[in-house]
Amino acid sequence: MGRLEGKSVIITGAGSGIGRAASLLFTREGAKLIAVDRTEGVQETVDQVRKAGGTAEAVMADAGSEKDVIAYIDKALSAYGKLDAIWANAGISGGLVPLSEQSVEHWQEILRINLIGPFLAVKHSIPHMTKQGHGSIVCTASVAGLKSGASGHPYAASKAGVISLVQTTAYSLSGTGVRINAVCPGLIETGMTKPIFDNAKTRGTEGKIGQLNPLKRAGQPHELAAMGLFLASDEASYVNGQAFPVDGGLTASMPYAGKPI
Repeated sequence: MGRLEGKSVIITGAGSGIGRAASLLFTREGAKLIAVDRTEGVQETVDQVRKAGGTAEAVMADAGSEKDVIAYIDKALSAYGKLDAIWANAGISGGLVPLSEQSVEHWQEILRINLIGPFLAVKHSIPHMTKQGHGSIVCTASVAGLKSGASGHPYAASKAGVISLVQTTAYSLSGTGVRINAVCPGLIETGMTKPIFDNAKTRGTEGKIGQLNPLKRAGQPHELAAMGLFLASDEASYVNGQAFPVDGGLTASMPYAGKPI
């Protein structure tokens, strides 16, 4: 039996990177998946899941749209009859625009996807989970939400908000049997971080990638997926309201401010 055998699960941002790795891992562990993304990559993810013998349906949706969030949750309920877990993973990068040059519109869009998106996932999943008396919510935050120096201002602020959302929601759900936790990726090789890796290769400094953490390397999407799997599963039944760095030990000292790759 897989750790998610028979469970109905939603993963947002499933079209690539961490979301795709999680989709493949969760379905190998027996989950019935609704894969959500606003790009056509979500169908490729579902095709890979099905090729491997898993069960999945694709939904193209904007994680920051309440209408779309309601629709993808309804899809899970209609397809599988219940909702056991949701990983609000969709997010966008804010870049490294100087603070004095950042616009309100820039901030609003990052907050809409990275923070309002998880809020909406939480808001619209908990009525179904609390009714059945169990459920697990996972949100993707970031080490940038824990301490400064890992990313730009709006991205870091959005991810700090996700961590606070997780902590406050855990107490809002007291006694319901529903758990919520966050994963905080460090430098993971995904489409979002591709410019970092590409720029390092252009400068001939790729050997420096990941050298600021004790493991001396960047992480891979499957390593985040493994943490998400644990949190979504019943094995984490006493884990609640926490934010877990998956960063090679980087946040043990956070030495990277002022030391660009």
